[in-house]
Amino acid sequence: MVSTKTGSFAIGYRLIGSPWQRDLSRAIEFATASGFECLDVGAVDAPSLRSIRAAGLAIGSADLPGFVGELITADLAKRKRAVDRAIEFITMAAAEGVRRFFTVLLPDDVDADRETTLGQMVEAYGPLCEVLTRAAPDGRIVIEGYPGRGPQYAALGCTPESLRAIFARLPNQPLGINFDPSHLVRMGIDPERFLREFGGRVGHVHAKDCQLLPEGAYEFGILQSATLARPHAWGGHAWRYVIPGHGQVRWPAILQILADNGYRGFLSVELEDEEFNGTPGGEMAGLIASRDYLARL
Repeated sequence: MVSTKTGSFAIGYRLIGSPWQRDLSRAIEFATASGFECLDVGAVDAPSLRSIRAAGLAIGSADLPGFVGELITADLAKRKRAVDRAIEFITMAAAEGVRRFFTVLLPDDVDADRETTLGQMVEAYGPLCEVLTRAAPDGRIVIEGYPGRGPQYAALGCTPESLRAIFARLPNQPLGINFDPSHLVRMGIDPERFLREFGGRVGHVHAKDCQLLPEGAYEFGILQSATLARPHAWGGHAWRYVIPGHGQVRWPAILQILADNGYRGFLSVELEDEEFNGTPGGEMAGLIASRDYLARL
């Protein structure tokens, strides 16, 4: 298996929605043949989790069902259904060895004020934390800082201020961070300073980078949409997501801060790069290039 030199972090990848990766047997075959050690999966069933582990791979993370606009809502009946479904999934997946449950804190009402959304989040995730504590005391729900779609960018847990508010409302709970520096770079937040503050909260890491595009920032600014031009795939006009090493992130420093903070988890490549996505061959090449870059550090 392949790992980094700094921190000896094992490298895996996150399954995305492309056809070859939806074929779990093919994704597993590629992962094992390429030296990856884990897969990040969606809210899959128990047989799928067992097949991954039977192949000698770990589950890096599994997605909580309902995190896109179902758990965080003012509709109490809708929220209860989503919480019940998530509790059932946590219980099943924890029994199958899953210890990291991925989420993005996306509300159904993107125009609601953020303090209201925070209250709804606490009411939904509090019971999930209690269930996870019983099902897997070493487990964590890990929050990724994807901000959501503009112009509202309504997701919680994307900035230091937002995360502090969440952890203050839900103290001593198995809530952590899915650290993805690409989102921080895009939002203008220093990922190294972020890690120095929140490194002890990191439960999982996405290896993804972000390239800032000064010419695009001049041409289009960073607030308005373009009049005619189309944005980059996996990006906007002034930025785009790229594989590790192709953007602004100083990965050697990131790995060292993770190691200094005692992180012992995986680096999962999340492939979102217009130079690689779109074909099986391109995506496999992007994953391997990411693996090789990280393994040199």
